[in-house]
Amino acid sequence: MSLKAYQTTQKANESSSQTEYRLFADVTRALMDVKDLPKLDVKLHDALHWNRQLWSTLATDCAVEGNMLPKQLRASIISISIWVGRHSSQVARGEEEVQPLIDINKNIMEGLSAQAQNNVAEAKDANVTTGNNYSV
Repeated sequence: MSLKAYQTTQKANESSSQTEYRLFADVTRALMDVKDLPKLDVKLHDALHWNRQLWSTLATDCAVEGNMLPKQLRASIISISIWVGRHSSQVARGEEEVQPLIDINKNIMEGLSAQAQNNVAEAKDANVTTGNNYSV
């Protein structure tokens, strides 16, 4: 099987937390790659824009009626998104550093990783409780 086919299959079998983690990892890696570039470098602006798009999408999703996340968590995500937008503009003007954006993303990745581990543990517990011997 080719690498492309494997990656497509892997993405199709991801949970939403795993997909979000992978996206944060890709965006954060892009920010890390450009953090020392001059403020006028196109690669820096592309990475900042990608990160803003990610956070804007999350904020929009949190604002949609019917979102199942707790209200306080949705409010926090929207607040972080606003901060990311402001801070990104300051980075683009050379007034701030990229590192705080990287740090925020890494913190979110840690939370997503912990959530995924909890989901796996809960699934294993459910299998034991129901007598299901299928592995997760």
